[in-house]
Amino acid sequence: MLIADTLSQFAANLTCDAVPPQVRERARHLMLDAIGIAFVSTRYEFARRALAGVRHLGEGDADVIGFPVKLQPRDAVLMNGLLVHGLDYDDTYLPGSIHLTSSAVPTALAMAAHTGADGRELLTACVVGLEAGARLALAGQGGFQQAGFHPTSVCGAFSAALVAGRLMELTAKQLTMAQGIALSMAAGSMQPMQDGSWTKRMHPGWAGACGITAACMAREGFIGPEAAYEGRFGLYATHLGAQAANAAPDLVGANLGESWEFARASIKLFPACHQSHAFMNAAIRLKREHRIDPAQVRSVRTLVAKAAVPLICEPAEAKRRPASSYIAQFSLPYAMACCLARGRFGMAEIEEASFTDPELIALAAKVDYEIDSNAGYPKYRSGEVIVALKDGSELRGRERILPDEPASNEAIVAKFMDNAQLVMSEARARKIRDMVLAIEDEKQARRITHALGGHY
Repeated sequence: MLIADTLSQFAANLTCDAVPPQVRERARHLMLDAIGIAFVSTRYEFARRALAGVRHLGEGDADVIGFPVKLQPRDAVLMNGLLVHGLDYDDTYLPGSIHLTSSAVPTALAMAAHTGADGRELLTACVVGLEAGARLALAGQGGFQQAGFHPTSVCGAFSAALVAGRLMELTAKQLTMAQGIALSMAAGSMQPMQDGSWTKRMHPGWAGACGITAACMAREGFIGPEAAYEGRFGLYATHLGAQAANAAPDLVGANLGESWEFARASIKLFPACHQSHAFMNAAIRLKREHRIDPAQVRSVRTLVAKAAVPLICEPAEAKRRPASSYIAQFSLPYAMACCLARGRFGMAEIEEASFTDPELIALAAKVDYEIDSNAGYPKYRSGEVIVALKDGSELRGRERILPDEPASNEAIVAKFMDNAQLVMSEARARKIRDMVLAIEDEKQARRITHALGGHY
């Protein structure tokens, strides 16, 4: 059976009750995390400018998280995906280097409201998208980014097509066509990682818009290729470059519906690229255990996986002196400066007052990197930090983030409340929290999307 047919059968036939309770619980918490990040993103210029641009396309009946506007469903998904991913604070399924919720959750929310679905159908469709996205990215074996493609965007187009198609009640055959149509839409360049530009933020929302478009066209009989993934010019042949031979497409359907890959997604507790998190854990631990005085630091060496270098280390001068909050989030030197000087890396550290702080910039200038031959990428993310002090001593710390490093549900709820209360009252944050975590009891998905909009 072709991969698209396997995913189509999964998407068309999955029932809410067939998803184990603990997996549904995880999906609800992943959704909550995504929504909380979207609320915080409304504070930033990139969100306001994006919304101003999208509003030129006209209004509709779909809600935008945190803004008192209504757009066409496809445009609302574009905006909401941008808001979820805009701060790069969203979940990461590390084996596939993909942010799962930023396309699946906005697509499920908008299309569930559009089709009149209830909370159980919304959640089930979201599970379909989360699981499909994880498996499609996993099969790439870390090659998408090395070829210059953003797996969140590329794989998200297919998963969103399945989410939208599920909620539109497409047949399995139509779902296969939707995936084939999405093949001609799947894109997303990693170039923003080089210059700090804004376009990576829009990738998941654009993937969602592509998926909705593909599903709508498939419903009306538009024909796409069936071998969307394993064909001569399918996804894995065209989007992996020199890494195509390493693809493992059999992983997409292996124990599908029995083992749940998306439930292994890691929740970011730092608003920064996940490639930096192991280093940040190590640096914070060194700071705490040795009470490091930044003024006494002579140099900092970091041992970095080769695949992570273009994301968090190069171009070196731009990373040492971030010109924007986005570059700061993808700068290992700046992250090391914050963790060694302040013992933290939170929302305050991506504000201009921090990434232009002369003391932090001076410390970041002392950070260099070497290729780590024992990094173990992509099996896991590791980070080693070596701090040389002016008294001649050396401090060394190494941490490893495994592929399944999920934060506890309690930590996710706490993160949501912290984020949401930056833009709303505690009472409203609690109301939204309770509604999302009880989503299976909701009779009308539109009540949820309305609560998330700025119409309160």
